[in-house]
Amino acid sequence: MKRIIFLSTLFALSTSCSSQIGKVASTNPVEYISTITAADLKTHLQVIASDAMEGRETGSAGQKKAGNYLISHYKTNMVSFPKGATDYYQKIPASFLNAIRNDNLPDSENIWAFIEGSEKPDEVVVISAHYDHIGIKNGEIYNGADDDGSGTVALLEIAQAFESAKKEGNGPKRSILFLHMTGEEHGLLGSSYYSQNPLFPLSKTIANVNIDMIGRHDEFHNNSSDYVYVIGSDYLSTDLYNICEATNTNYTKLLLDYKYNDRTDPNRFYYRSDHYNFAKNGIPSVFLFSGVHADYHKATDEVDKIEFDVLEKRTQLAFAILWELANRENRPVVDKSGN
Repeated sequence: MKRIIFLSTLFALSTSCSSQIGKVASTNPVEYISTITAADLKTHLQVIASDAMEGRETGSAGQKKAGNYLISHYKTNMVSFPKGATDYYQKIPASFLNAIRNDNLPDSENIWAFIEGSEKPDEVVVISAHYDHIGIKNGEIYNGADDDGSGTVALLEIAQAFESAKKEGNGPKRSILFLHMTGEEHGLLGSSYYSQNPLFPLSKTIANVNIDMIGRHDEFHNNSSDYVYVIGSDYLSTDLYNICEATNTNYTKLLLDYKYNDRTDPNRFYYRSDHYNFAKNGIPSVFLFSGVHADYHKATDEVDKIEFDVLEKRTQLAFAILWELANRENRPVVDKSGN
């Protein structure tokens, strides 16, 4: 993130809840939610946040190595690059990355994968996380296990769960774009580039679910990690807010903490991760986040400090929100200005 338990009980959607959040897919997602596991998340994160990736600085050899790992996972699970693209890369030139503040960054790339919708393929839901971090400083590798290794591996597990559903004839009705952003740490650069050069029209992009730092707890939740901060869900769309609330009630039962959703919050987290470049273009967006901890932007943000049981639950919540967005009858209505 830029500077400035596996489910104990699973509940099927009831008829009344379905009317609350719109028509959902006929297939209950519980069996696919259960494929998202702490063990698999840990396996991926031990690679993505290893010293071999050299802190994943934007455009570095280490970041490209991490990107290769992401692509190999998508290929293994038969998740293709997007329709209309030639490969898994959205290439971003150094001239764009250095245009605002010259950090002397080389060329880099967003990484994207795609599952085409069965009924409304031209409508797209974007799920995003940034896979860059801050590299090596004074000889120390900043592995960024939580920032944003946690969100990066969450996307891998969510894509695998959706592909499993698709293989069984229960693929999403709308298309899903899995978007790993570069350059977030230098000013949301990867998402800025995508929003200016979208592969799919922004008018057909119905929502963005963004995940940034969901692997730890902060000082406000020392007694329980069973929570997640929800930011921005109600800024543009009442529907999106209701979807997040209802899916959590039915599946994950986390505490949804709106502390940082306050527009007067001095941390301004709403403006500090990649969802913002979708939201400012009128796309309903929600940011899932577990807060800042003592290892934020330090070399001590390591895999052994990740709480994988709650990372699993937060990833499952993101999947459930995405499932509803991809399968409900109507796209979320934009009924607020966002101002």
